[in-house]
Amino acid sequence: MLDDLRDLVCKYNKMLITKGLVTMTSGNASARDFESGLVVIKPSGVDFDDLRPEDMVITDQTGEIVEGKLKPSVDAATHLYVYRHMPQVGSIVHTHSNYATAFAALGRAIPVCLTAIADEFGCEIPVSDYARIGEEEIGQEIVAKIGKSPAILMKSHGVFTIGSTVREAFKAAVMLEDVAKTYHLALLLGEPEDLPPQEVERAHKRYKEKYGQQ
Repeated sequence: MLDDLRDLVCKYNKMLITKGLVTMTSGNASARDFESGLVVIKPSGVDFDDLRPEDMVITDQTGEIVEGKLKPSVDAATHLYVYRHMPQVGSIVHTHSNYATAFAALGRAIPVCLTAIADEFGCEIPVSDYARIGEEEIGQEIVAKIGKSPAILMKSHGVFTIGSTVREAFKAAVMLEDVAKTYHLALLLGEPEDLPPQEVERAHKRYKEKYGQQ
């Protein structure tokens, strides 16, 4: 079932480790098939290097396994809660990337102090309250706190990003780590200034409408 989506989810899970966003078996990516509502997600505890498309687990939105021989990620309940409550979301990525997670450890949002943040995110990257791992609490925090951002810092935990496609959610995770590193380095030198809200809005609109080969 969903062979193309399984291939894609496997590919981007592997790219999480090649981009340095995860280590060992931590972190995961999933995607939703909009037509059937089924979800493809990384299996629990399998090394990224060993992942194969056929290892990806297919579940329905209640968490019932539809196809797959392995157990789904322990974060499956989080992913499924977001999919049920945010119908526009087609993919979710979870990482513990170092610089972004450092701000999560502090419970500190990342403000729009860079044009890269204005372009890609269009707002500050919010931080959640602490939520326990394993059930739906993290998903509830994501839905409640992510706002219009494609990324959220989960306090004392890590990063979750969303997108309409796996590539969008993956790109948000990569870009978040990049701007978090730059913001961290800037804080070593001083206190970065936030961009004016109207400039953030203008830059984000221009980026969405004019960037790339549209």
